[in-house]
Amino acid sequence: MDLTGRTVCVAGLGVSGPPAARALAARGARVTVVDGADDAERRSRAGELESLGIKVILGSVPGSPPAGTQLVVTSPGWRPETPLLAASLAAGITVIGDVELAWRLRPVLAGGRPQEWLAVTGTNGKTTTVRMLAAMLSAAGHRTIAAGNVGTPLTEVVTDPRPYPVLAVELSSFQLHWSATLRPLAAAVLNVAPDHLDWHGSMAAYARDKGRIFAPGTIAVCNAADEWSVRLAAAAAGDSAVAFTLRAPGPGELGIAGGMLIDRAFCPPGEAAELAAVADVQPAAPHNVANALAAAALARAYGVPPGAVRGGLRAFEAEPHRISLIGRVGGVDYVDDSKATNPHAAAASLAAYRSVVWVAGGLLKGADVDELVSGAAGRLRAAVLLGRDRAKIRQALARHAPNVPVAEVSGTDTGVMDHVVTESAAFARPGDTVLLAPAAASLDMFANYGERGDAFAAAVHRLARASTAG
Repeated sequence: MDLTGRTVCVAGLGVSGPPAARALAARGARVTVVDGADDAERRSRAGELESLGIKVILGSVPGSPPAGTQLVVTSPGWRPETPLLAASLAAGITVIGDVELAWRLRPVLAGGRPQEWLAVTGTNGKTTTVRMLAAMLSAAGHRTIAAGNVGTPLTEVVTDPRPYPVLAVELSSFQLHWSATLRPLAAAVLNVAPDHLDWHGSMAAYARDKGRIFAPGTIAVCNAADEWSVRLAAAAAGDSAVAFTLRAPGPGELGIAGGMLIDRAFCPPGEAAELAAVADVQPAAPHNVANALAAAALARAYGVPPGAVRGGLRAFEAEPHRISLIGRVGGVDYVDDSKATNPHAAAASLAAYRSVVWVAGGLLKGADVDELVSGAAGRLRAAVLLGRDRAKIRQALARHAPNVPVAEVSGTDTGVMDHVVTESAAFARPGDTVLLAPAAASLDMFANYGERGDAFAAAVHRLARASTAG
């Protein structure tokens, strides 16, 4: 990608904007960065960029691109209807995201081989899957990194002076929307459920952007249990798509048989390979086993041997707030799945346990919870509800699980979690699981889902200490 002398506007000075601006300037582009915020953090970033000769405009975003702009690189969260982006497109100026920029800048390795990307998207499970994949690649001896939506910007990774031969890439629907020429070696769509519809405009548009990960020639990996995933893979790859399933796999699939993860897709016809034991997946909740199968499919597409799949799973450590066991008090397990910020994720979490005191609520962002509640009703010992939209969950429980006792904790201050845990403990019986799987965002009470999970864990630890003291 020849950028010498090109005039480029970078929209956004958040996580992805600064490395994109630096990469562009390093390749001879004339760069202007715009951001509507003007806080201390952004001023600090602006100072660093201006020392490199990059112009930065803070506090307002022009309704059209700066004069002479030939390319716009947008941060993924910027909506397509943002005036700057809409005006750029109307003027025939190419608008891409930081992921597309990184793809065009990816290094060529010794022998002329390009850097390969193994990519993951989905409504839920992306980060876990991409980190499992990176662990498998590392176990096979490959120098790699988990990058993209998982935290490390791809423009930063592809400009590393010591190039990575292969990347484990997490991609959001926002990032995929602004990607035009992306061609991963292999890619997986884990699942597609309603989310971010305010940004995309419709479920069809959201799914369409997810499906952009399946480029021509990409090995398409889909979830046999998810209708949208199967549909998107079939549209892109037809019968050559690779499916993963929690059942015994057929030809061209990865699945489970005899307590083992089995590959029948990346083996000679008629043969199968044992990749790992289900027990190697921790925690071995069904949706987490599905994540492991998806990661294994991508690793196998790159040629990772079975032993490295198992080694990667055994070395993998789950991120916090993802079905994390906090402790056991009075024979009751307390589990933090604060990352379950939408109904689809909460449904997967609830399905992992037999008898649950469900802690739920927060900001539903317009999501419907009836299907979630009706599907989980038979597992619920009780429900403890908190947060701004708790009444909507209570109403769904009244419709679909009228015999399940419900406690509501009023208030939206962050100090109510002790009350939540106390109410949960009163409902629970030995062998039950008190599960924080909110099905909602946290911003009505907490800075983020991590702070919510930490508050829950702290309250559980206080309960344990009080129980021991008593």
